[in-house]
Amino acid sequence: MKRSRDRAASELFAALYPRLAGWCRRLVDDDETAHEIASEAFTRLWARWNRVEEPRGFLYVTAANLVRDHWRKLERERRAMRRATTEAAVNSAHTEQADPSVRLLVQSLPERLRTPILLHYYADMPIREVSVLTGRKEGTVKADLHAARELLRVHLRRSLDHTL
Repeated sequence: MKRSRDRAASELFAALYPRLAGWCRRLVDDDETAHEIASEAFTRLWARWNRVEEPRGFLYVTAANLVRDHWRKLERERRAMRRATTEAAVNSAHTEQADPSVRLLVQSLPERLRTPILLHYYADMPIREVSVLTGRKEGTVKADLHAARELLRVHLRRSLDHTL
């Protein structure tokens, strides 16, 4: 029993780790952090192995939460740096207003909209799978994706207007 469990976990790791780590890499812009997040997601899956019905979904949702935590930590660090020096605060404010980075805009979305965006567009999951993983109806997921795209469009347009 333990041997088949270990083999199944090893096969799942071999099949999903590279793609999960690559997905995390695109979100955090750092190889080491991406691998740490992907590894932590697998560690958490392993701890709940017998209770998780959909391992792939569990991994991506867990990784998305860890990415969000990473983004929050970075934001706290940025705020601390801005408080530390007045010059940094002035420069950071101009940089943030002028930075139309889609990643930063996605990060600013409410979690209800951010999670479907990350799973559908960044993890290439079909709407049906996003629906199952988030526990929402497919129509709700589609509406959330539409609302998120509209918010991103408005924020991106506003960011671009500030640079002109």
